[in-house]
Amino acid sequence: MSHSNQTTIWTRPFFMALVNNFFIFLVFYSLLTVLPLYVIDVLHGTEGQAGLATTVFLLSAIIVRPFSGKIIELLGKKKTLIISVMMFGISSFIYFWVNDFYLLMALRFFHGIWFSIGSTVMVAIAADMIPPQRKGEGLGYFAMSMNLAVVVGPFLSLALIRWIPYTSLFMGLAWVIVIGFLCSFGIQVTEDDVVKEDVSKRLTLKDLMEVKAIPIALVGFLTSFAYSGIMSFISVYAKSVGLFESVSLFFVVFAAAMLLSRPYTGRLYDRSGPNSVIYPSLIIFAIGLILLSVTHSVLLLLVAGTLIGLGYGALLPSFQTMSIVAAPKRRTGHATATFFIFYDLGIAVGSFVLGVVLSQFGFSALYLICSGVIIITIAVYNVVTKRGNHGENQNDNVLEL
Repeated sequence: MSHSNQTTIWTRPFFMALVNNFFIFLVFYSLLTVLPLYVIDVLHGTEGQAGLATTVFLLSAIIVRPFSGKIIELLGKKKTLIISVMMFGISSFIYFWVNDFYLLMALRFFHGIWFSIGSTVMVAIAADMIPPQRKGEGLGYFAMSMNLAVVVGPFLSLALIRWIPYTSLFMGLAWVIVIGFLCSFGIQVTEDDVVKEDVSKRLTLKDLMEVKAIPIALVGFLTSFAYSGIMSFISVYAKSVGLFESVSLFFVVFAAAMLLSRPYTGRLYDRSGPNSVIYPSLIIFAIGLILLSVTHSVLLLLVAGTLIGLGYGALLPSFQTMSIVAAPKRRTGHATATFFIFYDLGIAVGSFVLGVVLSQFGFSALYLICSGVIIITIAVYNVVTKRGNHGENQNDNVLEL
């Protein structure tokens, strides 16, 4: 095999994995956007019940996430991928027939299980495909599929429900997953040696988490805690300052900043190490949050969105890469699951805690506190990189895989 082939990211299996991941997150974000409206408009539920459509889904994902690594170890990555995407697709079809709120909650919980397993194994598979010396860049490209889904999913679903019934939208999204399922068969996976061994059926703490990934996962927890202030409250905040009509532009510049910067930050990560990306990104993220706290004009809202996109957009793939290379190659599934456990918890805890902060102190205080959390994150990251093997020697760790 030539050297160029050994260092190529854009192989056919990698492209198939990226497409598969895009479709899964397209459906995830589409349903995240329209189901609260469906609960209120069709099922005649309350705003509180509409919020449960998201909460129940994330709750099941968080519960199952610790077991994802063990499931991947027992079944192998390819089989886990095919089963999880198939069950995710079957769950998507069932929305067409659900017209009761409590059945919907049960379906959301069931759907979240397969999203948790599928999203975990997809990152692990993608990480194995990427050449070691280009791990940061490759996982950055892979994360772009999620970033695109954040924009395309809500945009398409909100546009379509103006013209078609909710049930037709649900059926269309289900067929999207069928395409993703077919792509699963084109993804070549080199199974870990551990799958061929007599894997223990006993469940231990080691089966739930990869200890070596916990330090950087804690940094991910703090980052997602601050990010939850954007995800949960930006629309309400924009409405409170008379900028609701411009909030869609916020997400456009947010996504554009992430997508345009991703190739450069990924290459910088591989060339100069994670610190060269993470420190500047955390600082830019904090500045964006501070600007957001004093926003009263469209221009300032968009500048804040651009800075937050530039800062936050580089952090998630960087942290994922660090958690993966911190663990042995055969435990990439466990490392990925460990990172997402902390990341999901950060979103869940942050949404609740910041909601309390909002009710007591208002939006400006909320986003100032979020920026303070990011400043604390810088200090925590500094401690993690000095005590562990996550610092500037990261490139050496990658090359040793």
